[in-house]
Amino acid sequence: MKNIMPIKNKIYYGLFLISFCFLAGCSVGPKYKRPETLADKAGWTFGNREYSKDTNNPGKWWERFNDETTNQLVRKALENNYDIKIAAAKVLQAQAQFKIAGGKLLPEISAGSDSQLLRQNSGPPGSALEKTGKVTKTRTYTDVFSISYVVDLFGKLRHAKESRLKAMLAAKVNENAVINSLIASVINSRINIAVLQNRLDIAKANADSLAQTLNIVEERYKLGLVGPVDVRLARENLAAANASVPAAKLSLKLAQNTLATLIAAQPGRIENFSDKMAELPLPQIVPVGLPATLLKRRPDVVEAELKLEAQNESIGESIASLYPSITFTGSMGWKSNQSDSIFVDEAWLYSALLSISQPIFKGGQLKAQVEYDKALFAELASVYSRTVITAMQEVEDQAATEDLLRQQLKYAQIRLEEATASVELSRDRYKRGVETILTVLESERQKNTAEDSLAILKGQIWNARINLFLALGGDWTG
Repeated sequence: MKNIMPIKNKIYYGLFLISFCFLAGCSVGPKYKRPETLADKAGWTFGNREYSKDTNNPGKWWERFNDETTNQLVRKALENNYDIKIAAAKVLQAQAQFKIAGGKLLPEISAGSDSQLLRQNSGPPGSALEKTGKVTKTRTYTDVFSISYVVDLFGKLRHAKESRLKAMLAAKVNENAVINSLIASVINSRINIAVLQNRLDIAKANADSLAQTLNIVEERYKLGLVGPVDVRLARENLAAANASVPAAKLSLKLAQNTLATLIAAQPGRIENFSDKMAELPLPQIVPVGLPATLLKRRPDVVEAELKLEAQNESIGESIASLYPSITFTGSMGWKSNQSDSIFVDEAWLYSALLSISQPIFKGGQLKAQVEYDKALFAELASVYSRTVITAMQEVEDQAATEDLLRQQLKYAQIRLEEATASVELSRDRYKRGVETILTVLESERQKNTAEDSLAILKGQIWNARINLFLALGGDWTG
């Protein structure tokens, strides 16, 4: 086996040269630069690379509501919701694509082993000697190792790998966006159910109140103190109040079915919540001077930039296609007529091939691909800039919305207090014959409207806080 080692050394030397060419190769294509947006001019920092850590860990912002029912519903949704499972599957797909792209940078090695039996007559074909001649049988044993390696001299494969990496990160960010959106939908449904339960109670209480008013009117009618018109008006108002009760029940039932779908439970069988909106504490007030740097965690902003970076790599990949491609193919092994003497000097065989191909004419396809990728990059750059300014608007909108809704809440509470006092006073004055039935019915209508508006307003404050968390991409505590 004295001749085997020099041959191996030559192969190793050839592989060394190929590796050197790979390491020394230049990577063509543009260097990525983040587009300047309105956020940069306004001092809103989306820019450093810490966003990947923050985006993957937005914090358990839903726990800030201090509501155990909300926490339970969110846990069920995170465990069972199908949208999350779909997003997680897309992440696995992106990871597999990244591994495939990375594997193309490595040599492909294969091994084969076969045994061949050849039977041959000593006479020429068709002659009598063929039938009577000596038959020889030859068996051949072969073991071969093959290697194929594409020298990524101009970075085509590296660009493809980086593009798949950005796509994988974008898929992870999208998964996080789906999770945040799901959590927001669950809490919104939970708040909506609480508001509707409260409004149902208000509708029932209003019907009871109007029933009491009708009794008072009928008693006065029997005594001849009022006419039949008062009775008709009182009955009409009571009927309208009773009709609002099943309407409120329907809205509540539909809201419960929506929540059941979000947590992947059977619609129509979700448990009722005992707590009403009036019994839920309002969310804590947003701290003054909310840092704008938290916008770097927004999943849609991060995903938009990752897609932009992936497209920049695609430009480099298409430019590299204009340059020559180099492929090294080699094989070595043993071939012998005897299986026990296959690993001897005489049985040793090898081959090596270094091929270079250069595209000359493809009808302008390659250059057109470069132009297409650049145009797509310009489109995604505009999408990124639009996403940034939309994010800025949403943060400002939700912060202002919650602040002004809280101011409105103060006056809504005063309104309810005055309307409640008005009902008691108008009833008392009606019993004494000082006020008309229209005044009593109007005061009751005003009270019902004030109660209903207050319940809705509290739900709007909760929803504004949820939307603020979404606008920030997580909790403001970082």
